Formats: sequence, structure tokens, C-alpha cells
Amino acid sequence: MPKPPLDPDVADAVPSDSFVTLYDQQHVVTYMRLLQAEGEGADWRDVVRIVLHIDPEADPDRARNAYQSHLVRAKWMTEQGRLLRGAGSN
Repeated sequence: MPKPPLDPDVADAVPSDSFVTLYDQQHVVTYMRLLQAEGEGADWRDVVRIVLHIDPEADPDRARNAYQSHLVRAKWMTEQGRLLRGAGSN
């Protein structure tokens, strides 16, 4: 698998598939950054601005929904062991 981009554009919501998607593979770094920020207790508004490139002041609903869906997917990737092994692993 090629290296994932460091700072890719994000969708408003992540895939809900029960398998690792191309979107997941492209956003491994995004997921890791979200998990790290949560672990450090960062304010979600700062995280969404920096990591997801969404202005939480201009579009609070979109920002909150994108943040939550990406964080849930990041946790799913970790719980499934896919984030730690690599997004392309089975």
C-alpha cells in the first residue's frame, strides 16, 4: 500500500462499511491525529479546524458531525486492529 497523504481533504461523514475502504486507507493519518488530539484533551473545535479543515464557527453542525463521524471511525479502525497493523491489513 502506498503511503497515505499527510493532510487529505475530508468528507462530511466517513464510510459506514464494515470493512476498510479506500477512504479509510487515505485517511489513516487523519484518524491517528484525531485519536492523539482526543487523548491529549484537545478542544474539538481546534481539532476540526486544524485536522479536518472545517471552520466550526461558520458551520458548527457540519464541523461537529464531521468530527464525530471521523473520530468514531478512527476508534473502529483501532478496535478492529486495522489502524495499528495498517489500513490494508486483513
